[in-house]
Amino acid sequence: MIKVAIDVGGTFTDCLVLDDQDQLHQFKSPTTPGDPTLGLMNVLKKTALSFGMGFSEFLSNVGLLIAHGTTLSTNALLTGKIAKTGLITTKGFRDIIEVRRGYKNIRTSRFNVFVPPYKPLVPRYLRIPVEERTLDTGEILRPLKEEDVYTAIKKFKEEKVEAVAICFLHSHINPAHEKRALEICREEMSGVYVTASHEVLPVFREYERFSTTVVSAAVGPITQSYLTALTNRMKELGFQGTIYLVQGGGLVQSVEESVRRAVSLIGSGPAAAPSGAIRLGQCFSSNDIFSVDMGGTSFDVCLIRDGVIPTTDFNWVEDERVAMKMVDVQSVGAGGGSIAWIDALGLLRVGPQSAGADPGPVCYGKGGTQPTVTDADLILGYIPADYFLGGEILLRSDLAETAIRTVAEPLRLDVPAAAHTIFTTVNSMMADKMTEISTKRGYDVRDFALVVGGGAGPVHGAHLAELLEIPTVVIPRYAAAYSAFGMLNMELGRDFARSIVARMKLLDLERVNQLFSEMEVEARQVLGEIGIAAREMALKRSVEMRYVGQFHEVEVAGAPLGRIGPEELKKIVEGFHHRHKELFTFNMPEREVEFLNLRLKATARQELLRLGEIPRATRDLNSTMKRRRPVLWSLEKGFEETSVFDGTKLAAGNTIPGPAIIEESATTVVIPGSYVCMVDNVKNYILTRR
Repeated sequence: MIKVAIDVGGTFTDCLVLDDQDQLHQFKSPTTPGDPTLGLMNVLKKTALSFGMGFSEFLSNVGLLIAHGTTLSTNALLTGKIAKTGLITTKGFRDIIEVRRGYKNIRTSRFNVFVPPYKPLVPRYLRIPVEERTLDTGEILRPLKEEDVYTAIKKFKEEKVEAVAICFLHSHINPAHEKRALEICREEMSGVYVTASHEVLPVFREYERFSTTVVSAAVGPITQSYLTALTNRMKELGFQGTIYLVQGGGLVQSVEESVRRAVSLIGSGPAAAPSGAIRLGQCFSSNDIFSVDMGGTSFDVCLIRDGVIPTTDFNWVEDERVAMKMVDVQSVGAGGGSIAWIDALGLLRVGPQSAGADPGPVCYGKGGTQPTVTDADLILGYIPADYFLGGEILLRSDLAETAIRTVAEPLRLDVPAAAHTIFTTVNSMMADKMTEISTKRGYDVRDFALVVGGGAGPVHGAHLAELLEIPTVVIPRYAAAYSAFGMLNMELGRDFARSIVARMKLLDLERVNQLFSEMEVEARQVLGEIGIAAREMALKRSVEMRYVGQFHEVEVAGAPLGRIGPEELKKIVEGFHHRHKELFTFNMPEREVEFLNLRLKATARQELLRLGEIPRATRDLNSTMKRRRPVLWSLEKGFEETSVFDGTKLAAGNTIPGPAIIEESATTVVIPGSYVCMVDNVKNYILTRR
């Protein structure tokens, strides 16, 4: 069975194919911003051609397609192109999503009176209260007045509402009222996207639960429309396999689950790469890794400790609170297409604006006029003019030089010096972001290996490591399709959660065991719907806890499966104290502990992705040299003639001392003089500091 992973990036759409012989093949095609599906189809056509098949013939041989539409949901929020949404909620609570703990936006103080009020996704006239009340114990104080639900539906029909969110107080404890309201709405509002908070985020904190559910409803119709069209189109073209999508939490899920919980796709873009980094870490025996993905539009970095991908539920998308678990990836607008410009103070800036896929960097010759990082890389000699993307795109140095002169003249620099300044500026920006998630959290960056992916990553990776004194840099064989590689290593599954807010001395262990059992039943049902039998599932429990009086919680992994008794509970609490000290450098074992949420991660068991080995080196390294060209390694020395090696000819065991350059079809590996590059047995480039 052929497996295909597709990453729709801001500049390029990457495709990685695992064929019947477990061999990997990578392909790239420009992204089509106006219609991402077109870029996806283009890269599949390119892939089919490479396999010597017609498009339909190739698709009929594909058993699994993994893709992600992160830009779809996220861009819908950022641009305001969301569905007209209504909210049905408990009487007296319809303003929760507008009051929202006093936040105006996340960029300014809530006490800044000059910031205009937040504009909620659902206007007040479409937030309809209904008579019902469930207590925090789950006891029903007032039954659901169904007449109020029908009244709300009538209003929504009059206003031509396209999506409805149902959010009742304490429905995470007892969802009976939400389930009934959901049933009525789906019966009466055919063709309207309807969701409820117990389906999306069944945990306590009503603002976060309400906000996340409203976001899911608002992006639901566009997600449903896109995925339905994609699925139908693929079937028409001969595809008979299964489509999975990456979710922001670091797993892959079915199309049906993606439609049901549309908000789960938000943040899916950078969520895949860390899974690839963990698989690569097994090649060089490291569990502590910086996963870096530098593409055409952004720089994404994730700090992996002990082989565990970090997640967070404190997420803001523009001005919207999204409390879904997402992979903790930090991003900055620093990619190959990031634009260099001069600010009002006469200082050089890079990004966050990007030239994207259209028109792209100036050197593409597609009409761009603003200098980019790629233009600077070309002027410095780091990337080839005649072998970019394997020669598919011929880069024009003359256009890049003209563009960079627009920033060189205000800075009173010549073009090479300005290009070098752009290069060092973007590297400093990326290093600052890496420091933010490591040094500022108490970690020593020198204890981590740096895994660098993305089309632009291998050009900048070693210089980035040099800035931070990181001793080891790993550039994967499939660096240019790094996120797609991560997708092939991701687990199929879903996260489940239940709240049980109680101090330890008042904790009801029977209730704890009951909630874990409920989640396991739900997990078997959800994964069973896509053909995963119970014996093929892997279950992992975790508990979110805090010290009494704290306002943030810590997730403690490793809660035992099976029945939890006093001894198991004691170990969980000890794990919390240990984790708290690891995160914050202190703990307070004398303080009482409070339990908040129970979590279950259910995944399908899968085999480790095999990485094909390459032959050992049997010939002289000089036979792999492609040419020599002038490269600007430092302003002091100017351009120096540098050896350029053909990546397709390198074999396991080849060692290349810097300064040198390796040209691959989809990326270029830049090796400064302070590093030595060794090719390992699966053709990763391992750069070590001299």
